[in-house]
Amino acid sequence: MELSELITLYTGAWSEPDRALRQQLLNRVWAEDGTYTDPTAHTAGRKELVDHIGGFFEQFPGAHFELTSGIDMHHGKLRFTWRMVLADGKVFMEGVDFGELSPDGKLHRIVGFFGPLAPKP
Repeated sequence: MELSELITLYTGAWSEPDRALRQQLLNRVWAEDGTYTDPTAHTAGRKELVDHIGGFFEQFPGAHFELTSGIDMHHGKLRFTWRMVLADGKVFMEGVDFGELSPDGKLHRIVGFFGPLAPKP
């Protein structure tokens, strides 16, 4: 699978409120033992990520994620930026994800950061 399709399906999982469909998307792109970490959570395994995203929809019904950059990759590592858009169309948050692919080309690790970096003191 091409990297752009992989990340499009991954962000699609973050935009899919239906658990079964979200599971199907992540089955295609997420390693069974993959880890996801952001400032609010750490998940281990595909099932935990499916559940974590479900919790996101409980907090923000109707929200979705959009890619806001190209995908940069080297040596099996990648990064891209995104934004979270609420049901009313307002941008709630922006961030950057850093990732790593498994040997079979699925996402094995994502570490996400929210918002811009603080200015240098």
